Amino acid sequence: MSAAERGGGPLGRDPLAELLVDANAGDREKLGRILAATAPAVLAVVRVIMGSDNPDVPDVAQESLLAVKDALRSFRGESSLTQYARQIAVRTALAARRGRGARDRLLERYRRESELAPADEEDDPVMRARRTAAFRGLLDDLPEEQAETFALRVVLDYSLDQVAAATGAPVNTVRSRVRLAREKLKQRIERDPELWDMLRGEA
Repeated sequence: MSAAERGGGPLGRDPLAELLVDANAGDREKLGRILAATAPAVLAVVRVIMGSDNPDVPDVAQESLLAVKDALRSFRGESSLTQYARQIAVRTALAARRGRGARDRLLERYRRESELAPADEEDDPVMRARRTAAFRGLLDDLPEEQAETFALRVVLDYSLDQVAAATGAPVNTVRSRVRLAREKLKQRIERDPELWDMLRGEA
């Protein structure tokens, strides 16, 4: 993913942005084209945040697209429209996780997977599921601003500068939020060192 696609750096021609003025003026056909074009990216983000097997995924993806529609007038052209939609999807999915009891379901699945994990396999599907479960569980536990910052950094692969631009927070604040989130995730999985792999690397 390029810097421009991730939400920072110089942008080339964005064909979706060219539809924006008419869409905001009430052109339903051009609005539909924007939403149809951004829908796959929105769905992909929702699946990462919610879990691909979560039955709420279709509803949350639809909520995200409605949020995109409502936010089009606030689009300032600092990223592509698709990336703007991804940011909105991150926020919508995080809010849905907190509001729909997903945490309890996730922790129960995490416990089941932990009991089934083979002792000698380091990167089997169950281990990957446990890493993902630990990450999603952390998003449920973090304060809202930390969760959004960490998701933008990890899920959308934003740089610190790009997260700062997306959230309106200073870079040093973003760096601090990422650090605190990593520390909390470390504490969450400190009894299972194999899961520490997902935290390697500097913020």
